[in-house]
Amino acid sequence: MRLKYNAGRSYPHPMTTAFKKIGLFWGRKNRPGSVALALKIASLLQKHRLHVFVPSQPQPPAEFNACQSVPADRLAAHVDIIIAVGGDGTILRAARFAAPAGIPMVGINMGRLGFMTELTVDEAMPRLPRYLKGEYRVDERNMLQAAVTRDGSSLLEGPYHALNDVVVARGAASRVVTLAGSIDGAQISTFRADGLILSTATGSTGYNLAVGGPILDPESDAL
Repeated sequence: MRLKYNAGRSYPHPMTTAFKKIGLFWGRKNRPGSVALALKIASLLQKHRLHVFVPSQPQPPAEFNACQSVPADRLAAHVDIIIAVGGDGTILRAARFAAPAGIPMVGINMGRLGFMTELTVDEAMPRLPRYLKGEYRVDERNMLQAAVTRDGSSLLEGPYHALNDVVVARGAASRVVTLAGSIDGAQISTFRADGLILSTATGSTGYNLAVGGPILDPESDAL
């Protein structure tokens, strides 16, 4: 679930919000621009007596000592909303934790493309308080859940949650592989290829498009 700005509503009491606990993500590499903006956002939130949680790995810079740090995979259990500062990769990472918990997120683009982010850097500071006051609508996106099993029942890995796509590839094999596809137990096709990409509508402009797949409306439930 992504929050989108709704200019049609106004609220008289600033920072009166249902979001009391805010999760804050930024790019993995602690890039100065992302860190600086995340720190400004954290200061703004704390000034309004909101609790800010940040991932404990990688080690957050010392300036975030006033924030509570928790493991990234447990952050969503502590917060009401996640703010992700970075590019599409940061959004995808944050979505893996936000989606299973059913909490919304808002993205601020610090990358080159920013297909999945809602705000630019210049919009972040003036617009975030409006989101927190309730001036937003929720943009819901379908995701995929994948697991690796043996004989259809013994779980080996997962489940994994993907906002963009799931890829079944040949791995280290130097030959094409045969993949059978089925829906609810009914086989639909067999593929001989290097691999298979199963993409959501959100991910249709990624690897799916690169191999000639169609572009889908982002809010479509098609695969």
